[in-house]
Amino acid sequence: MSELSGRFALSDLLECAGLARSTYYYALAHPKKPTRPELRDAAREIFSRTPNGCGHRQIAMCLRAERGAVVADKTVLKMMGEMGLRCGIRRETDYHRYNSYKGVVGETFENVIGRDFAADGPWQKMGTDVTEFKCSFGKAYLAPAYDFGSGEIAAWSISESPNMAQQDEMLDMLVPLVPAGAHPVMQSDMGWQYQSARYVERLRGAGFVQSMSRKGNCLDNACTEGLFGHMKDEFFRGRDWDDFESFKADLEAYIVHWNTRRRQKRLKGLTPEEFRNQSLMAA
Repeated sequence: MSELSGRFALSDLLECAGLARSTYYYALAHPKKPTRPELRDAAREIFSRTPNGCGHRQIAMCLRAERGAVVADKTVLKMMGEMGLRCGIRRETDYHRYNSYKGVVGETFENVIGRDFAADGPWQKMGTDVTEFKCSFGKAYLAPAYDFGSGEIAAWSISESPNMAQQDEMLDMLVPLVPAGAHPVMQSDMGWQYQSARYVERLRGAGFVQSMSRKGNCLDNACTEGLFGHMKDEFFRGRDWDDFESFKADLEAYIVHWNTRRRQKRLKGLTPEEFRNQSLMAA
């Protein structure tokens, strides 16, 4: 309004704006100060850790844990608004197109989890699935082993084909990590990979209890599907790659970020790695 006061009568401008003269002069005498300017550089750096940014709760948790800041979530939200930092809102997409169901082609299992994904520690309940990424070079597939208790991606395989070799690679990474005496439940859908004799025997030999969702019911594997949703939003949306190796390197870097730097509210602001380490030390 001050820019227009030289061209128009102030009384007319105030009437158009619906402001009292006292309010206008108070605002001039008390310019609005930026919210927590000392935290802005740190907030911007945290926001930039993932290609599509992150939300205010994630930034607030990192500021408290890494910088020792005393700051509320809502204060960070206000600060981000002033800085123009906006995280994309999650929305329904056609991401989950890959379907590995081919009927009963091997051994199937009861739905032991029964949508009860809660676990108070690592290596109790886990989930796996395969998700597809479409890029300029073609398609890529991620097969993770996701720990429901710690929120950690404990093992993974990134491949150009969703075959048994991919499952073997994931299990090669997972099996040596299982703590002695642990018998985690592994939740999956009824995909052909998870019915195969080789997969079943490897899980059984490592002490896993296999659990399968009901046919055509994605809610039975909702915890792992939720992981894919976060990954697609934070890492994949709006990006493209010209070759598989570059995509694989970037996705693996994001998985390391997820495990070691991305804090989770349900873990009381810890990263999955920090939570796992604390849980195993207390056991």
